[in-house]
Amino acid sequence: MKKTMSKTLPWNDIKTPKDDLSVRRIRKCETLSLYWGKDPQGHCLFIFELEDNGLAIFQKNRVSVYGINIDLNVLKPTGNQALVLTLDKHINQDLFYQLCETLIQALQSVIEPLTGLSITLAQIKRWKLFLAGGKERILSLEEIRGLYSELIFLQQTIAETESEYQACDCWQGPEMSHQDFIFSNTAVEVKSLSGRERNTIRISSEDQLETVNDNLFINVFRLLEKSGTEYSVSLNELVKNIENTLTDSKALELFHHKLAKYGYVELRAYDSPEFIVADEHTYKVEKNFPKLIRSELPAGMLKVSYEIKLEAIKSYMCHKQDIWNK
Repeated sequence: MKKTMSKTLPWNDIKTPKDDLSVRRIRKCETLSLYWGKDPQGHCLFIFELEDNGLAIFQKNRVSVYGINIDLNVLKPTGNQALVLTLDKHINQDLFYQLCETLIQALQSVIEPLTGLSITLAQIKRWKLFLAGGKERILSLEEIRGLYSELIFLQQTIAETESEYQACDCWQGPEMSHQDFIFSNTAVEVKSLSGRERNTIRISSEDQLETVNDNLFINVFRLLEKSGTEYSVSLNELVKNIENTLTDSKALELFHHKLAKYGYVELRAYDSPEFIVADEHTYKVEKNFPKLIRSELPAGMLKVSYEIKLEAIKSYMCHKQDIWNK
């Protein structure tokens, strides 16, 4: 995870108390009682005070995260219950802060505390998946573009497939497969281009354009950074759009699992840039398609990467619906 400047962390100007807790109200969320805090041991805290009994919701949705204690406690001054997140290890303060910021953002439009408790525990569960993926850093702009393009194609696949779960299961990008999507007899490699000047696609290995499937396609999206327009969408917004599309709870769970495996969790850093899809083309990889593949490489050659001019593969352009045999 990219480091946050230590002077910006909210716990820096909260004194360690001799007993009980030192807290400071979080003003970003006006409808719920959220606090930054410290305990007598100097641990960093995130506190969500509840007006009603949240024990049943907490027990039903309880989640554990390594390095963070998650408890439902009673606050001494008010006697109210509170969800308290306690950071065990100070070395993870920046990551903990990112989690807290994500929770604050998710709760900003929530009025009912018990609804907020359910949302908070669900968000923490997603963070647990993210941490389990071992990619505790912010995605690079190139990675954001790559994920964005794969999600656009996933969105299209969901619309074209009868089963939402099957559509999400076809997404193999997070699994580090040679191709990004694999259907029963079809593989699809998704490529992202930036701006109007780039006219080549990069093939990252000798396996990317070789498949045991009957059909192999390349789907190319040209993304333009454009903020504040009717059609521009950020990575976070795109993820939410797909979440709102999925009605199958198992498909939604699989989608979250794959996002975490890719290295994505909702962060404010992904509120920008915003993109529009300026152009999209589909190519079918056939016998004479210009490519370097493992089965045809001279002995001793490996770790091959290269670029293909889009102009050179114009004749292989096909209809998008060919992917789904429509």
